Amino acid sequence: MISVVGHTAIDHISKVGHLPEKNCSTHISDRQIYYGGGAANIAAGIATLGGQTTLISCVGGDFYGGDYDAWMKKLGVRQQFFVVPDAHTPTAFMFTDESGDQMTFFEWGASKAFAHSEPPALPFVHMATADPEFNCRVAEKSEFASFDPGQDIFYYTKEQLDSLLDNIDILFANQHEIEHMCRTLGTSRDAIVGRVKMAIFTMSGDGSTLYTAGKEHFIPVVPVTLADPTGAGDSYRAGFLTAYVQGYSPLTSCRVGTVTASFVVEHVGCQTHLPTWSMMTERYRQHFGDLGKP
Repeated sequence: MISVVGHTAIDHISKVGHLPEKNCSTHISDRQIYYGGGAANIAAGIATLGGQTTLISCVGGDFYGGDYDAWMKKLGVRQQFFVVPDAHTPTAFMFTDESGDQMTFFEWGASKAFAHSEPPALPFVHMATADPEFNCRVAEKSEFASFDPGQDIFYYTKEQLDSLLDNIDILFANQHEIEHMCRTLGTSRDAIVGRVKMAIFTMSGDGSTLYTAGKEHFIPVVPVTLADPTGAGDSYRAGFLTAYVQGYSPLTSCRVGTVTASFVVEHVGCQTHLPTWSMMTERYRQHFGDLGKP
């Protein structure tokens, strides 16, 4: 069982010609509403791949009985929610320009309840975007923990990042997040890698790098026609975690993550084109050879 802690959100995804500078504007050429939230995306990805997962999240009074609730139940995602009746379910407003660069505005809504909720002690947990202090306490109490800061990296203090690095087994981050972590901690990328058992850094269209057991492994992307980069990192983590708990090696698990992400970016929305395990293994074979057994 993989527990996933963090946001469940409604995504408003817009396409723009360019991202505007401060005090300027731009035209929206397309806007769609999708299911999202970093933790919910990961949980949905794990469930679609056939893994068992529990989503630990905060939702508003508008969630239960709605379409998103029904979708999660259809996927088989177990729900462990803190419900805030008079708050909105968190909402993200994302704007992507023609070059693939993105800007996000996030309404926390019900997720503010994380700050005063009791964190669970879990056997295997992935902590996605959520309240920094809540994530710190989850990491301290859990047996095995992985962590990705996502867009919430800017909320973490030096003390909170230090606490997490002392208590996690796997660190996921993209190139922007790891740079910000280095600035906040006043340290180097290599020093951060040295503090965790395993680090996985994603670099958008330039692939990802795995650091484990003193070795560095580069994983190239699977070339596809990009429709929307939103959710690529979440689906990568879903693929990795699903493979890793089955007993696949960290390197193979990273490749599974890469292949899983390649499906998601072919369509707009984080949960609109999640692959099953058989879909993933077929594409894996085309690019990396036979997946084999763990």
